Amino acid sequence: AQSQDYSNENFRYIENDAFGFGERLDYKVGYKFITAGTGSFYIKKDPITINGRKAYDVNFYVKSLPSLEWIYKVRDTYSTALDISGIFPWKFEQHIREGSYSRDFKAEFDQKKNIAKTSEGEYKIPEYVNDIVSALYFVRTWDLTKMKKDSIAFLKNFYKDSTYSLGIKMLGKQTIEVEAGKFRCYVVEPLVQEGGLFKNDGNIVVWLTADDRKIPVKVATKILIGYVGAELTKYSGVRGKIDAKID
Repeated sequence: AQSQDYSNENFRYIENDAFGFGERLDYKVGYKFITAGTGSFYIKKDPITINGRKAYDVNFYVKSLPSLEWIYKVRDTYSTALDISGIFPWKFEQHIREGSYSRDFKAEFDQKKNIAKTSEGEYKIPEYVNDIVSALYFVRTWDLTKMKKDSIAFLKNFYKDSTYSLGIKMLGKQTIEVEAGKFRCYVVEPLVQEGGLFKNDGNIVVWLTADDRKIPVKVATKILIGYVGAELTKYSGVRGKIDAKID
């Protein structure tokens, strides 16, 4: 794909004290007391240049524990090139390997011409559209102290061939303990909108540290037999002090 030079163009600027180069967040993924796998969010230590702009190279992976792979093997990787000053994506990649299912998807976002060029076609996109990874990092830059309980803020998310409205609902505050420590958290729920209606079957809940870092400490999603979740086990390279941590 042809790369553009947008080094002299004006894009939005988003203040970000939440994350930076070299941040690594490690999780265990499982159900109740069973750890089924591990996951990681990692921002590489060096910026990449894309369309003449500096970007964070953000990566996310989930993999099943080797001991469980005879039941179900998971190897999922995602990456996004996140504009450093505007906190919007230029490029997104997804490689899913779950059991016998596989999916590979790539999208390049021209945030000037508002076009997504994907491995499956070309689509119109709204300004500063997000992918599923960049959306989390964008929300981390928000001032969540301003969100009242039950209020919903919106962002636009592109996936496969469509742009969805993604609502972020503030459920309140809660102190939770995970392997990485005890944290005061904001509790938010992403609401996916399809065809004008909110689809709430997924019921994902995310705990973010109630401080400037807004680190995702826990993610839980409802399934038929209870909740499957990811919990923070360790972190490194964070941008500053995690004030929400209770020693």
